[in-house]
Order: sequence, then C-alpha cells, then structure tokens
Amino acid sequence: MSGSLSALRIADPPERWARLGFTVRDGKVVIGGVTLALGAGGTGITGWSLPEIDGLRSFAFAASAQPADPHPNGASGLDHVVVVTPDFDRTSSALAAADLPLKRLRDAGGFRQGFRRVGPAILELVEAVDEDPGGPARFWGLVVIVADLDALAARLGEHLGRVHAAVQRGRRIATLRAGAGLSTKLAFMDPEPS
Repeated sequence: MSGSLSALRIADPPERWARLGFTVRDGKVVIGGVTLALGAGGTGITGWSLPEIDGLRSFAFAASAQPADPHPNGASGLDHVVVVTPDFDRTSSALAAADLPLKRLRDAGGFRQGFRRVGPAILELVEAVDEDPGGPARFWGLVVIVADLDALAARLGEHLGRVHAAVQRGRRIATLRAGAGLSTKLAFMDPEPS
C-alpha cells in the first residue's frame, strides 16, 4: 500500500476552527488536499484515512471532488502531521511495512525523529523516551502552512505563541496556545522559501 493522506478525523468542534480563520463547510476543513473531518468524539486527532498502523486508527473517508475554499487566516497546506511513539523502532518498522519508507532520520538530542512523505504532507514520527515502550503510537498534532505568519499572529493575538525560527532553514513557526480552545496541538509555519 502506498500511502497518500487524504483526511484526518479531529475531535474539536467546527466553530472553534472557524474562529481561528479556517473556512469550515459541512463540518470539514480542506487544507492543501487534506480534509479535516471535525467534531469526532475524543480529543485531538482521532484517526486518518490511511490504514491502521501501530495503534494509529483508521477511518473510512470518501474523498470529495469539491475544491477547497480559501481560508481567511491564509492557510494553504498541511506541512506535517506529528505522531509520538514510545517504541520508535517498532513504529518505524510498521510504517515501512505499510509502504511508508523513511526519508530522513534526525537525532534531536536525546530522542529521534523520522520523516516520511504521506502525499501532500510529511509524517513526523517522534520518539517519546520517557514512556512505557509497550504503549501504542498516537497522533500528537499538525503544522499548517500559512501565507503570512505575521498577519496570522496579529489576527490571533494572545492565542498564538511567539513566532520564532523553525528547525527547517529559512522558515518560522508559531504554536497555538491552549487558551484558543483546541484539543488538537496546532502550529503554523511559513511556506518553504522559493
């Protein structure tokens, strides 16, 4: 199976995403070819359109041919989906067996990060070194690309953390604060430099 991510199921209510400047239609947000199906039970990201892999739940999703609406906050794409695992080797092997090959491995100073392409986005696998290695992998958060990070910071005010340099050279990132009311960890990033 060659994996191309087309959807994520997210527990947060649609009106909270709309308040952040996303265009919501029929309980869904479409960003760069990936549909966020909002209002699921639970917290944060609860499933994806890819098969179940090492505890990452799958859900059936019928893709729509409807074009994506522009977002008032300038969102243009999904840069990456972050997954945390207590057993990096086990989850890496399960992803490789699902035809999601490793593109890059990074030692982040005490833990590892592995990067894979899942269609329009990157899957970032992060090693959780202080957790029981018998536990499953879990979805942690999203990073959304926006056209103008400074304009978004002005729009969101106290709900967005400080804009600072990202690990990716020439890019900046800012994290949404818990006070914004999402259970999904969310950050916003500049586009890749041309």
